[in-house]
Amino acid sequence: MTVGDEVTGAIDEPGLLVLLGIHADDDASKVPAMARKLHEARILRDEESCATTGAPLLVVSQFTLYGDTRKGRRPSWTAAARPEVAEPLVTAVVDALRERGARVETGRFGAMMTVRSVNDGPFTLLIEV
Repeated sequence: MTVGDEVTGAIDEPGLLVLLGIHADDDASKVPAMARKLHEARILRDEESCATTGAPLLVVSQFTLYGDTRKGRRPSWTAAARPEVAEPLVTAVVDALRERGARVETGRFGAMMTVRSVNDGPFTLLIEV
């Protein structure tokens, strides 16, 4: 993952690319469950998890996951948490993952990031807490 010419986070082995969206209704009480679900989700090869294999996670804040396209031609972002709410929650999820022993790389909150991904599968999953 890069911001401009700077690499802000990278994993070079199988792991998870986590696009982390924070909903307007989310609060700190959800952080432990988010971290646990991401770390323990048995979605790697042979139904393993990052917790059991030590696989890394690349966490990218992604408010656009809550874009509502039901009306008109432009998405509405009202379901996404405001930056001043979302940023500390993203940081808290990353910190909680690290406290669990996870290897975590990150992007830079609010920055225009370039994310390169090689999908093994492809396999994409929406995990809600």
